Amino acid sequence: MSDPMPDLVFKNTRVIDPASGRDGMGEILVRDGRIAEIAPRIDPPEGAEIIDGHGAVLCPGLVDMRVSLGEPGFEYRETIASAALAASAGGITTLAVLPDSRPAIDDPALVQFLRARGDATGRLTILPYGAVTRGCRGEELAELGLLREAGAVAFSDGARAVHPARLMRLALSYASGFSACIVQHPEEPTLAEGGAATEGELATRLGLPAIPACAEAIMVARDIRLAELTGGMVHFSRLSTAEALALVRAAKARGIAVTCDTAPPYFALNELTIGDFRSYAKLSPPLRAESDRLAVAAALADGTIDAVVSDHQPRDADDKRLPFAQAAPGGAGLETLLAVTLAEYHGGRLSLLRVIELLTSAPARLLGVEAGRLAAGLAADLCLFAPERAWRVTAGTLVSKAQNTPFDGSALEGRVLGTWKAGRRVFG
Repeated sequence: MSDPMPDLVFKNTRVIDPASGRDGMGEILVRDGRIAEIAPRIDPPEGAEIIDGHGAVLCPGLVDMRVSLGEPGFEYRETIASAALAASAGGITTLAVLPDSRPAIDDPALVQFLRARGDATGRLTILPYGAVTRGCRGEELAELGLLREAGAVAFSDGARAVHPARLMRLALSYASGFSACIVQHPEEPTLAEGGAATEGELATRLGLPAIPACAEAIMVARDIRLAELTGGMVHFSRLSTAEALALVRAAKARGIAVTCDTAPPYFALNELTIGDFRSYAKLSPPLRAESDRLAVAAALADGTIDAVVSDHQPRDADDKRLPFAQAAPGGAGLETLLAVTLAEYHGGRLSLLRVIELLTSAPARLLGVEAGRLAAGLAADLCLFAPERAWRVTAGTLVSKAQNTPFDGSALEGRVLGTWKAGRRVFG
């Protein structure tokens, strides 16, 4: 039997909880792994451990709704254990895992396996996505009902779009029967096949096979129409173009059940980042023109974008140490998620409350899980960070097994000081 956990009292912290609108200096008492009290001042119980935040921000543990794990099948890229360490270093306590592993998460037993492996780390809650189609091959529907019963939070084919329109229609109809959404990779695959960069002057000058930006909007427009037809819920992940965002904005105004997220590269970087054939900056979807980057930032501010995800795609050196067109797309993102998103706060475009909302209560609400907020009785999943503390991202020094960060060399502001999972300190 493990020793009982001492009470914890967090003092001298700026407590931010977007779900309740709380933002101000306060203190939190944690007992038996759960939040017992939130108040302006708390008298510490006898024997309690005192944690002085020195004015840092204390918020819910981050909820990341798009992560690829190497396990099962690609453990040489990342394991559940190494991803859990990296997530803790990034302030993340809950993450949703894509199903396009090997084997794909199209079997209820694999859903239960991933949930159990997350719990076993003691650091992380893993929320598996179920595959929309068997093997994520886009040919026939997986057993969505059984996957949902086993604990799948939603359905996706990961980095592959559900391409056949009839199949997507069936998936939306079926999933709506048990209030689940389909998370779509918004890219028309026949237009994107073989592409490595966004179509335009830069791709032409570099001689790279290109993907037209409209490939994203074409898929978004189709699936908005299918969601309207079926009454199903569709979520577009990593939107990166002004045209697609305008479609989502208009669909929301019409009351269609559509939501979306983006990832930090699409509001912090543009296509010029690949200018010297930097394979760490080869992503899917590819980095876009500056006008699209500005549109993504504007959509974060006006509420069109519902959440920000890390889109953690671990790759090893052999995946990336290739000519740009042949290198595997994807970037490591767990440890930089908070700091890059905080740049929108430092630049005056978002409030700190809004930044934290995009990373906590908003994704939790989309996934329908009890996470991402602070309230008495809830598990004490907490992140303590210094929003002004500067650091430099250096590939090779990340906690993650995967070092393929597109932000290599970037100077960021916002450092995680400590992470707690169910009241136990797991980082800092």
